[in-house]
Formats: sequence, structure tokens, C-alpha cells
Amino acid sequence: MIEASSPLKRSSENGNVLFIILMAVVLLGLLTAVIQMTNRPEGSNIDSETLVIRASEVQRYASELERAVTFIMQNGKSEADIRFAHPDAHSDYGDLSADVDPSDQVFHVAGGGAEYRDAPDDINDGSAWEFYAGTHIPGMGTASRTELIAVLPNVSQAFCDKINAINGQTGPPADTGAGAASGADPGACLAVGALGRFDDAQQFYTTINTTDETTFEQDSNTAAARPAPQACVVCAIGPANHFYHVLLVR
Repeated sequence: MIEASSPLKRSSENGNVLFIILMAVVLLGLLTAVIQMTNRPEGSNIDSETLVIRASEVQRYASELERAVTFIMQNGKSEADIRFAHPDAHSDYGDLSADVDPSDQVFHVAGGGAEYRDAPDDINDGSAWEFYAGTHIPGMGTASRTELIAVLPNVSQAFCDKINAINGQTGPPADTGAGAASGADPGACLAVGALGRFDDAQQFYTTINTTDETTFEQDSNTAAARPAPQACVVCAIGPANHFYHVLLVR
């Protein structure tokens, strides 16, 4: 005689099957999320509110650097004497501990008094702030001279779009051309690279990189680009997005 399965046993087996199915669904969902995160471009895993906070952090820090440069200049230092040495900065910027007169140092309490900071999370590829003087910025200073700028390289497209929107740039502003920095030539990108770091050997270039001013927001009264003390520019070399802030107008 064949013994029929009890209702209790069948219920237990059905429960086990349901549990296994639910676990499979959960694991599939987690796997899908991991794949999406892996394929997501740099900086796109940051929500809109956090992006605004990051943009504000970058703007405040850039203003801090600008004030530090202004303070150094007001204390009688030459524009060519400004230095960006710091133990956490690239060694190209010099050795802060070896400077007997740190009053020209942006990151020293006896100089500009600025704090050295890394870029906020999730807005670029981890590159550190750089300092260059190879580009004339639209609407700033004299066209025949370069500005001293702070550059946050390789920012995400999302951050680039947000910071440009904040600055009223419908752009994106562009730095065209294919020439790389070489010798006394800063090349065709405001993010000059290692060769152009503002240090003892390289200060203000006399050969000037000029951005495409037609890609910046235009002033209808002057038929020229509005002054652009900061923006995110896309360089044709790369291509890559770079945030800049003018520290010293010349």
C-alpha cells in the first residue's frame, strides 16, 4: 500500500522551493546592480543633491586658494615668486621644508595660509589640484598675458555640467587644438600637464594657449565672451573635462 504524502510535508516542500526562488531573485538583483555600477562612468554614481554639495566644496576651496594668492601679493611678493609646495603635492612644486622664506608659499601659514586638500570624492579620477599659467582666460585681464589658474583635472561629465550651469555657461566651453605642451609652448589645453606646473623652473608662459572664446557664454552688449573666472572646459586633447579657477588676473 502506497502511503500518501501528508499535507504538512507538501507544505514544507513548497516553502523550501519558494525560499530558493526568492533567494535566486535577490542574488540576480544584486548581480545586476554590481554590473551596472561597474559599467557606470566615473562620477555618475553621485546623486544630484550630493553633486551640488561637491560643486560648492570645490568653489569654496578655489576661492580659498585665490585669497591665499592675493594675500601673498599684498605682502609684496612678485607674481613669479608664488609657490605651491606641500608634502602631499607633487614634488615638481618644490620642497616646502627646504624654503627658508615661506612667505611666498600658498600652503604655509607664513604665506597664503591655505589648507592643502584633495578633490572631493566622486567628481574626478582622483587627480590632485594643479597650478598653471599657460592660458589666457576669456574676459580676464589682458589678452597678451596668461592667468595663474588652479585646475582640477579629469572631472566627470556630471560635475562639468553642474559647475558650468552654476556659472551660467551653457557651453560646454572648449579648448581646441591638438598640440601638446613642449618646451616654452603650453600646448592646446589649459591643463598643461607636468611640464607646465608653476614652480621654480616654470612660471608664466609667453607663448599663450587661448581657449575657443566663442564656446563661452557671450555678452550681447560687447559681442565677446563674458568674463569667466571659473568654468569646466573640455580639451580636444584627450578629450577630457577640466575645472579651472583663476587665481591671479594679469
